[in-house]
Amino acid sequence: MRFFSVLLLSAACAFGAGELSNRRAPGFSLPETGSKFHDLQDYRGKILIIDFMQVSCPHCVTFSAILEQAKVKYGDKIAVLSIVNPPSDQNGVTDYIAKNKIKSPILFDCGQVAFSYLKPSSPQITIPHVFLIDADGVIRNDFSFGPANAAIFEGKGLFAELEKMLAPKK
Repeated sequence: MRFFSVLLLSAACAFGAGELSNRRAPGFSLPETGSKFHDLQDYRGKILIIDFMQVSCPHCVTFSAILEQAKVKYGDKIAVLSIVNPPSDQNGVTDYIAKNKIKSPILFDCGQVAFSYLKPSSPQITIPHVFLIDADGVIRNDFSFGPANAAIFEGKGLFAELEKMLAPKK
């Protein structure tokens, strides 16, 4: 387990924006801190933001604040789920939620869901990594943390992407 968590936390720039997009979002049912389970199918009809993160990641703290702002701005039009893998644990997540005033659920994965979304071709992935899923359950875009995606994780870039997804279809 420790080996896998080290692999998940390792940084790499192998994934650029959108490389994991334009496919059906892999299904899952994962628990949050209160033992409530969240199933991907429960979010059909809304734009869903899935954020793979770690509670020890400083970039994740910044991005969690942006996700909370997005939830306030767009209300019931979107849903936000963050997913952690070991070494993040129940106590660490509970502390993270309290310290950062997080209202959106943080779910626990043992690595299988992360692997199905991130499809790593090497043992290294970049955290945070966010997926934007449309109302039909299709991944429309994804972004890994790095200089090319700084606006998504540190600025207003996420809002611009959500505006595109919420725009009326022609």
